[in-house]
Amino acid sequence: MKIDILTLFPKMFKGPFDESIVKRAQEKKLVEVKIHNLRKWAKDKHKTVDDRPFGGGVGMVLMIEPIYKALKELRQKDSKVILLTPQGKGFNQKLAKNFSKEKHMIFICGHYEGVDERIREHLIDEEISIGDYVLTGGELPAMVVIDTLVRLIPGVLEKPEAIKNESFSTKTLEYPQYTRPANFKGWKVPETLLSGNHKKIAAWRKKKSLERTKKRRPDLL
Repeated sequence: MKIDILTLFPKMFKGPFDESIVKRAQEKKLVEVKIHNLRKWAKDKHKTVDDRPFGGGVGMVLMIEPIYKALKELRQKDSKVILLTPQGKGFNQKLAKNFSKEKHMIFICGHYEGVDERIREHLIDEEISIGDYVLTGGELPAMVVIDTLVRLIPGVLEKPEAIKNESFSTKTLEYPQYTRPANFKGWKVPETLLSGNHKKIAAWRKKKSLERTKKRRPDLL
């Protein structure tokens, strides 16, 4: 998969994309991530990409022309263009799976008071939000979405079977996990997990997963 990111703050992506799973995916040549400074497509010497909104109002709005030019250069026949914005569709595991099957994705990181509405109307395929709260820009949401979808690309994880039983993949939250020591300060691991009886362990995990989901995320059931 090829991923292009349009942003005003390219350096924000250096840490997250230079570590862990996204880094390994790039090293394996399974993913190619390119981060572009939107100002590259500004037409004036000051590299202006925002302006005051018509009709007045607080703040600045991202202009359509730089984004149009960027997409004209980067977009291909099989590209999917995503705008990260609070007004977008809520991001979830199902969307992540769908995105992981794409060949080329372009993410536009919104900023300031928003974007020229014509960008939504004519230039993008989908709007995505990672939650009902306000961030300073679309950079952090882009990182979340990309991290989530990259790990679902075949070959990225060393143990692909791990994905099958993850939270949200099964519409339930993951069951409680324990490791050594079995007894720490009197806090003990459930006996079932120490029994070696795989049938009982599977039943216990299924029960606990359902209990946890009912308690914390009943909307998933």
